[in-house]
Amino acid sequence: MGIIAFGSDVEDMNGGSTWEEEGMRSCFGFPLSIFFIVVNEFCERFSYYGMKAILILYFTRFIGWNDNLSTAIFHTFVALCYLTPILGALIADSWLGKFKTIISLSVVYTIGQAVTAVSSINDLTDHDHNGVPDNISVHVALSMIGLALIALGTGGIKPCVSAFGGDQFEEDQEKQRNRFFSIFYMAINAGSLLSTIITPMLKVQECGIHSKQACYPLAFGVPAALMAVSLIVFVLGSGMYKKVQPQGNIMGKVAKCIGFAIKNRFRHRSKEFPKREHWLDWAKEKYDEKLITQIKMVTKVMFLYIPLPMFWALFDQQGSRWTLQATAMSGKIGLLDLQPEQMQTVNAILIVVMVPIVDAVVYPLIAKCGINFSALKKMTVGMFLASMAFVVAAIVQVEIDKTLPYFPKGNEFQLKALNLADNDISISFSGELQSLTPMSQTKEFKIFDIDKLPKISFSDGKQNTSVSYNFEGGHRHTLLIWGPDQFRVLKDGLNKKPEKGENGIRFVNTFTQNITVVMAGKAYENITSYNASEYQFFPFGDCYSNFVAMNSHRYLGYRNDFTENDGCPGKVEFEDISANTVSMALQIPQYFLLTCGEVVFSVTGLEFSYSQAPSNMKSVLQAGWLLTVAVGNIIVLIVAGAGQFSEQWAEYILFAALLLVVCIIFGIMAKFYTYVNPAEIEAQFEEDEKNKNSGKNNLYAMKESDPQTKM
Repeated sequence: MGIIAFGSDVEDMNGGSTWEEEGMRSCFGFPLSIFFIVVNEFCERFSYYGMKAILILYFTRFIGWNDNLSTAIFHTFVALCYLTPILGALIADSWLGKFKTIISLSVVYTIGQAVTAVSSINDLTDHDHNGVPDNISVHVALSMIGLALIALGTGGIKPCVSAFGGDQFEEDQEKQRNRFFSIFYMAINAGSLLSTIITPMLKVQECGIHSKQACYPLAFGVPAALMAVSLIVFVLGSGMYKKVQPQGNIMGKVAKCIGFAIKNRFRHRSKEFPKREHWLDWAKEKYDEKLITQIKMVTKVMFLYIPLPMFWALFDQQGSRWTLQATAMSGKIGLLDLQPEQMQTVNAILIVVMVPIVDAVVYPLIAKCGINFSALKKMTVGMFLASMAFVVAAIVQVEIDKTLPYFPKGNEFQLKALNLADNDISISFSGELQSLTPMSQTKEFKIFDIDKLPKISFSDGKQNTSVSYNFEGGHRHTLLIWGPDQFRVLKDGLNKKPEKGENGIRFVNTFTQNITVVMAGKAYENITSYNASEYQFFPFGDCYSNFVAMNSHRYLGYRNDFTENDGCPGKVEFEDISANTVSMALQIPQYFLLTCGEVVFSVTGLEFSYSQAPSNMKSVLQAGWLLTVAVGNIIVLIVAGAGQFSEQWAEYILFAALLLVVCIIFGIMAKFYTYVNPAEIEAQFEEDEKNKNSGKNNLYAMKESDPQTKM
């Protein structure tokens, strides 16, 4: 109630409260309004990172896109999130002001999160209640609309919230302002860390009206709810905020000055006009020298930004390629059972740990060794570490590939034999003999060229039987044998390893009559004699007391002479695709290297940009920095769309090599960069301006005294 009472206080000419009122609203020396801003940022970051954590798996597992398309759409979305801050800054500085911009775009943001959550409701178009959406295009359209609104919302408020928090402090509160930004950064990391842990846990819950599915509506719905809370909390503090009116956008002035310089230089391209020291000097006819000098400093830093997108191209693949890599790994780490997307929490945890260690330990040690570890050198090291992270990712991928099953290409087929007979069977694949005991199968699938069909036969020691069948390229086949001249060839329904960590199960009926099997609520109806059912899929975990597996296929053969004590038919279990065995813990080194790279690249890059920017153009460099992130994500979607690598490790090596080359180029550029002190340059201009004005005043005084002298 006390907070609401302040809402009617009189505001000053700038739309904010008077200083006396601000003093009444302080808490531990901080304006009370900043606590609303910190809570708002925590909820917003929880909303964004929670949604982003599960987005790539939503594309692959719910919508059904392949890895390359999913990666391209994911990075298109991230790129938009880092392009729209420029629009948000223009709206805030030129039109609505920061407060109204945050309110307006937060509403858009909340609607986008809600639409995305609705798009993931399976029952929305599952009219026949079979667990599969009947019109997937509706879900795609809704998700794209939702993501577009989210990109506009999160990007639009990104440059406004932290700056709006800084506006709440007076000039003599520099210490409190700096501490606020530290708290603000902690809120960002806390929100991202918690959401990356919680939303994958919500996703693996099962929900649905007619059929139980992975609970994407809940996993997207909670971030949507947190965004609504973020908006409400921000509005509740409305009466306490100091709201600075829009002062005009400096980015517009910079763009106009650069445009005029280029146009003026083009007009005077003839040799009769003397050259000028810098191409921006062609703007002197219209713009003052101070502004031109400030823009020169900005463009000098912007030139160094050119190689930076390659770092972000690698960094943002944590949420796409690295998450997809984790889907082919085992989440069992000690007592933990992690979801693939939860590995992203390693980055958030390491950031919290590494930033103080690097600042308080690593940098001072380097300084004591007498090494000049400048900002640009730190950024170069950060690029190198990120490159090495992808080399490690490639090594991990090679280890994963060793455990993955091989599936036939279009001109190949695979064949495995299963002996259902009561006696031993000898089977020949073009002269290669294998002996199968009762209720056993060949060790692995045999690979054959579809254009060079093998001679296949089997014998029980008395009679030899040839197998003739029209094998289909690109598929696996199973040869069921239950007696002399008694066999059936089945085309397996799987041509890739089951996704979502599920088990593909089918039953082989060795009874002489049809059977129906029910497992975990799913029915295998009317399996004919000596035939196999289609595969059905079950989540990992326990299915009956004797079934435990993850991401594997199993088929169970029943025979009438193999019974248990209770008289029920017994089962023999075969596994032809093993569970994921490579531990997700192997991803920790690559996350460690990438996080170390982020600490020395990203944090240092922002500090360098601010130190080299004029006081009134820091927002311009902030926009340029965010633009490098957007371009980096565009690079990923281009490579994912055009690369089409047959081996994922090769793509990792390509990215590592590209960043290594860019790292060398950036190091050379950094060597020729000359550091400046914008404050000194601006102070010199102010001093010159004062001297100029002083001279004018003296001249005016002399003119005034002339008539008196004559008299």
